[in-house]
Amino acid sequence: MKLAIFLPALAALALAAPAQAQDGYPNKPIRVVVPFAAGSTTDIIARAIADKMGQSMGQTLVVDNRGGASGTIGQQVVASAAPDGYTIMIHSSSHTVSPSTFAKLPFDTLADFAPVTPISTTPNVLVISPAKGVKSVQELVAKAKAEPGKMNFASAGQGSATHLNAEKFKMAAKIAATNIPFKGSGEAVSEVLAGRVDYYFSPIAPVIGQIREGQLLALAVGSPRRAAALPDVPTTAEAGVPGSEFNFWIGMMAPAKTPRAIVDRLHDEVVKALATPEVKERFLKLGADAWTLKPEQFDAYIKGEIKSNAALVKAAGLSPAQ
Repeated sequence: MKLAIFLPALAALALAAPAQAQDGYPNKPIRVVVPFAAGSTTDIIARAIADKMGQSMGQTLVVDNRGGASGTIGQQVVASAAPDGYTIMIHSSSHTVSPSTFAKLPFDTLADFAPVTPISTTPNVLVISPAKGVKSVQELVAKAKAEPGKMNFASAGQGSATHLNAEKFKMAAKIAATNIPFKGSGEAVSEVLAGRVDYYFSPIAPVIGQIREGQLLALAVGSPRRAAALPDVPTTAEAGVPGSEFNFWIGMMAPAKTPRAIVDRLHDEVVKALATPEVKERFLKLGADAWTLKPEQFDAYIKGEIKSNAALVKAAGLSPAQ
């Protein structure tokens, strides 16, 4: 009789143990993998959010930059990490592009990640060196058509969001231009400044200083609407290339099988961080708009975008990297 009473009690304690462990989360620093180089927009957004989340959660969130291969190196790190909430990822729209631009990935984009929430949408801005003598989108298009195949553009890697934005613009404008991939925005911007690459659909953060100082010319933003940080810069559609809009977002994900209680906690902490005056001010300077979804909504959004980006990649005639 005593054993019959003891066994259910023991089972209840066993079930309660994981919940209690999650209730104590976090009890050590959290690694935030950013699949791009330091100084990229994804990195800047990640650090702004990580700082505030760390203050709220009572633990340090350590940003770990794992750039290269259009974000897939960092993605693999997170996909293979323990699903305990101590390794998370802040990535960009490139997450939904890589399944179409790589013939084989060392992870499953859908099965190996638990979406937490998007963090922001950030327009890309089409920049060019003033030394190129191009002062508008129409002049850029005219030059590209006058010299077919001679023009090139920078991207933060094959299949990155910056690459797809440029491809969509190229298709809509009916021009030919060659993608020159780099490990991140820092390298891409440097090459455009030097004039070795013609143009770049850059996130606003890495180029806002150079635009204001006149080192780079902002021809248009690739988003559906103008950027708050560059209110006088038209969208590519307004500049005469309709159908070229591209939504660049940054969001948080965890390894698959991370307990839902931890995913929900991370989601709530992101929402809380976005509501702070410091993050709002930082986002305004970056030209970023806060954007959140519940984990299940973000999961559905990612699935839909993987399909739409696959269609874009096919229409652009891009061959998957081996």
